[in-house]
Amino acid sequence: MQLKMTVVETEEFLREEFPQVADHVVVEALTLEETVVRLRVGDAHLRPGGTVSGPSIFAAADVAVYVAILSRLGPVALAVTTNCTINFMRKPPARDLCARARLLKVGRTLVVGEVGVFSGGIADPVAHAVLTYAIPTSESEVK
Repeated sequence: MQLKMTVVETEEFLREEFPQVADHVVVEALTLEETVVRLRVGDAHLRPGGTVSGPSIFAAADVAVYVAILSRLGPVALAVTTNCTINFMRKPPARDLCARARLLKVGRTLVVGEVGVFSGGIADPVAHAVLTYAIPTSESEVK
């Protein structure tokens, strides 16, 4: 199996279809085994006390799985998260987050992915998530 989108194509797709995250996300690696996405953490991602907020950590995990799906299936704009279980394991400092995703199952209508989220300077993950995405089934839903 080959990847259907490159890093450049994926970032272009995010700018066009998902501009609300495109300025905050960098696709660092796309392989069949792993997708690595970096969330550029800014003031909007911080909670009182200077730690990265839970919603920002979730966003990093969610986008990482979405990017992994794009790399495997091509530009499926309407793929949506249907389930997420996330464990927040340690308090991340105000640094960029690195989300490392791998797809566990790629089916016709559902994709399941796993993500470890890391913060700069901390070797152990700050969060772990398992996400399920629904994939559009009709050709009209695929961009």
